[in-house]
Amino acid sequence: MKKVILITGISSGFGKQTARLLADNGHIVYGTVRKDAKSDNDKVNQIKMDLTDGESIKKAVSIVFEKEGRIDVLINNAGMHSGGPIETSPIENIKLQMDTNFMGLVLLTREVLPIMRKQGGGTLINFSSIGGLMGLPFQAFYSAGKFAIEGFSEALRMEVKQFKINVVLINPGDFNTSNSANRRNFLAPTGANDPYQQQFEKTLSIIENDENKGWKPEVLARKIVKIVESKNPCQQYVIASLEQKLAVVIKHILPGKLFRMILEDHYKIH
Repeated sequence: MKKVILITGISSGFGKQTARLLADNGHIVYGTVRKDAKSDNDKVNQIKMDLTDGESIKKAVSIVFEKEGRIDVLINNAGMHSGGPIETSPIENIKLQMDTNFMGLVLLTREVLPIMRKQGGGTLINFSSIGGLMGLPFQAFYSAGKFAIEGFSEALRMEVKQFKINVVLINPGDFNTSNSANRRNFLAPTGANDPYQQQFEKTLSIIENDENKGWKPEVLARKIVKIVESKNPCQQYVIASLEQKLAVVIKHILPGKLFRMILEDHYKIH
């Protein structure tokens, strides 16, 4: 069955590949971009939208609704990555991280919910992360935003059940996308006077190496298409390597101190 889908952040990575595959499968796809850019896929309807701008969000949703009269699926994919020590990260980076990854998602969801309620149902797919299931060193505010999405989605799922709206959480592991390059634009200004510099650079190299060796975004995109087309999707999907899936499981089994030591060993924190 053909569905009307709104997906955020289609300029690259997960969003670009997912929008393309959904459109190829016959769905009506609207994808958002933050900056004007020529689309390389005529099947995907491109809309300019900024998650930090409430009016921009309202306008994007109204464009889809006015043209299609419904929104069957909202995929909250767009986000940003920042990195750095908690103590020395610039406040403006922290605020932008939370406003984009969490508050933007909240505002967009609130705009779409009345449409889904009145049409008798729909599906919300919220992108969290492995970093939303465990705090990652020198990615504290990225993790904090994703932890917030976890709690928000769990609560929302119960509130909208009566309206036949599904809420699905996606927890990707490491993927080879533009995340590493984009994060470099939002790093703490470490230098000779930053007490965290040496450890931060060591850990960051491991983070980026893990991402560069990660799966291609097409793997996740194909999974999202299956979720969209499923009649009864699960409430959460961890899409990651076996090692990362195992880490998610053992976090709930091992004492907190022991699990922390495992992460510290991986990220060379001594």
